[in-house]
Amino acid sequence: MKVAVSSSGRDMQSIVEPRFGRSPWFLLVDTESGQVTALDNSGSLDSSLGSGIATARNLAGLGVDLVLTGMVGPKAVEVLAAAGVTVLEGTGGTVDEVIRRYKFRETAGAG
Repeated sequence: MKVAVSSSGRDMQSIVEPRFGRSPWFLLVDTESGQVTALDNSGSLDSSLGSGIATARNLAGLGVDLVLTGMVGPKAVEVLAAAGVTVLEGTGGTVDEVIRRYKFRETAGAG
């Protein structure tokens, strides 16, 4: 599964950015392989569409399955939902902590 986490920085110890569209970075985490890629989101910040919509379109285009973030606006949620991307809001802590909690939740729910 490809998970995108809004992030204040470029590594797993960065704090989750609470603002989806205004997040400076997204960390793309492949939960199966463990591969992590830092995605610079600065190009979406000045989009004429709005930063949330532009960010949502970019992530959907990258094949993201899940977004973990603080808060997503309603228009960006619509774009993500139309692309089949699940959104979990209200996350906080470091990116590493959020991914670990998500994996634990999925494992606990499966058993």
